[in-house]
Amino acid sequence: MARTAEKRGKDETKAAEKTVKATGKPAGGARGGITAPVTPSPDLAEIVGKDDLPRSEVVKKVWDYIKKHDLQDAKDRRQINGDDALAKIFGKKSVSMFEMNKHLSAHLTAKKD
Repeated sequence: MARTAEKRGKDETKAAEKTVKATGKPAGGARGGITAPVTPSPDLAEIVGKDDLPRSEVVKKVWDYIKKHDLQDAKDRRQINGDDALAKIFGKKSVSMFEMNKHLSAHLTAKKD
Protein backbone atom coordinates (compact mmCIF):
# COMPACT_ATOMS: atom_id res chain seq x y z
CA MET A 1 0.00 0.00 0.00
CA ALA A 2 1.38 3.42 -0.94
CA ARG A 3 1.98 5.96 1.79
CA THR A 4 0.50 9.42 1.50
CA ALA A 5 2.85 12.37 1.26
CA GLU A 6 1.81 13.45 4.75
CA LYS A 7 2.55 10.01 6.23
CA ARG A 8 5.88 9.85 4.40
CA GLY A 9 6.78 13.31 5.74
CA LYS A 10 5.93 12.28 9.30
CA ASP A 11 7.99 9.10 8.97
CA GLU A 12 10.98 11.06 7.65
CA THR A 13 10.63 13.61 10.45
CA LYS A 14 10.62 10.85 13.10
CA ALA A 15 13.70 9.24 11.53
CA ALA A 16 15.52 12.58 11.40
CA GLU A 17 14.65 13.36 15.04
CA LYS A 18 15.92 9.91 16.07
CA THR A 19 19.21 10.56 14.23
CA VAL A 20 19.60 13.95 15.90
CA LYS A 21 19.10 12.44 19.36
CA ALA A 22 21.53 9.60 18.65
CA THR A 23 24.32 11.69 17.13
CA GLY A 24 23.75 15.12 18.63
CA LYS A 25 24.22 16.61 15.16
CA PRO A 26 21.60 18.31 12.99
CA ALA A 27 19.76 16.05 10.58
CA GLY A 28 21.06 16.17 7.06
CA GLY A 29 19.51 15.04 3.84
CA ALA A 30 15.99 15.76 2.73
CA ARG A 31 14.68 17.32 5.96
CA GLY A 32 15.91 20.83 5.26
CA GLY A 33 14.60 23.64 3.11
CA ILE A 34 11.14 23.06 1.71
CA THR A 35 10.68 19.74 3.54
CA ALA A 36 11.67 21.04 7.00
CA PRO A 37 8.76 21.23 9.44
CA VAL A 38 7.56 24.77 10.15
CA THR A 39 5.01 26.23 12.54
CA PRO A 40 2.31 28.46 11.01
CA SER A 41 1.31 31.76 12.61
CA PRO A 42 -2.19 32.00 14.13
CA ASP A 43 -3.45 33.82 11.01
CA LEU A 44 -2.06 31.16 8.67
CA ALA A 45 -3.25 28.38 11.01
CA GLU A 46 -6.84 29.40 10.18
CA ILE A 47 -6.19 28.10 6.66
CA VAL A 48 -3.65 25.26 7.02
CA GLY A 49 -4.21 24.10 10.60
CA LYS A 50 -2.05 24.61 13.67
CA ASP A 51 0.13 21.50 13.31
CA ASP A 52 3.76 21.68 12.18
CA LEU A 53 4.01 20.94 8.45
CA PRO A 54 6.70 20.96 5.77
CA ARG A 55 6.70 24.17 3.72
CA SER A 56 5.60 22.21 0.67
CA GLU A 57 2.45 21.03 2.49
CA VAL A 58 1.70 24.59 3.67
CA VAL A 59 1.85 25.87 0.09
CA LYS A 60 -0.28 22.93 -1.09
CA LYS A 61 -2.95 23.62 1.55
CA VAL A 62 -3.00 27.34 0.69
CA TRP A 63 -3.51 26.45 -2.97
CA ASP A 64 -6.30 24.03 -2.01
CA TYR A 65 -7.95 26.87 -0.06
CA ILE A 66 -7.56 29.28 -3.00
CA LYS A 67 -9.10 26.79 -5.43
CA LYS A 68 -11.89 25.75 -3.05
CA HIS A 69 -12.97 29.37 -2.57
CA ASP A 70 -12.35 30.33 -6.24
CA LEU A 71 -9.95 33.14 -5.38
CA GLN A 72 -7.92 33.20 -8.59
CA ASP A 73 -8.69 36.15 -10.85
CA ALA A 74 -10.94 35.14 -13.75
CA LYS A 75 -8.96 37.06 -16.40
CA ASP A 76 -5.43 36.59 -15.03
CA ARG A 77 -5.15 33.25 -13.23
CA ARG A 78 -1.72 34.28 -11.89
CA GLN A 79 -3.41 36.84 -9.61
CA ILE A 80 -4.92 35.73 -6.31
CA ASN A 81 -7.78 37.86 -5.01
CA GLY A 82 -7.67 37.15 -1.31
CA ASP A 83 -10.61 36.99 1.04
CA ASP A 84 -10.35 38.31 4.62
CA ALA A 85 -8.29 35.33 5.83
CA LEU A 86 -5.74 35.61 3.00
CA ALA A 87 -5.64 39.41 3.21
CA LYS A 88 -4.29 39.06 6.78
CA ILE A 89 -1.47 36.88 5.45
CA PHE A 90 -0.69 38.81 2.27
CA GLY A 91 -1.13 42.28 3.77
CA LYS A 92 -3.25 43.30 0.78
CA LYS A 93 -6.24 42.03 -1.17
CA SER A 94 -4.49 40.88 -4.35
CA VAL A 95 -1.08 39.28 -4.94
CA SER A 96 0.52 37.39 -7.78
CA MET A 97 1.16 33.68 -7.37
CA PHE A 98 4.88 34.41 -7.68
CA GLU A 99 4.97 36.64 -4.60
CA MET A 100 2.69 34.41 -2.51
CA ASN A 101 5.59 32.40 -1.01
CA LYS A 102 7.30 35.60 0.14
CA HIS A 103 4.20 36.53 2.13
CA LEU A 104 3.78 32.98 3.47
CA SER A 105 7.36 32.86 4.75
CA ALA A 106 6.63 35.79 7.08
CA HIS A 107 4.00 33.60 8.78
CA LEU A 108 6.16 30.48 9.17
CA THR A 109 8.72 29.80 11.88
CA ALA A 110 11.20 26.94 11.93
CA LYS A 111 10.31 24.11 14.31
CA LYS A 112 12.26 24.43 17.55
CA ASP A 113 12.86 21.45 19.81
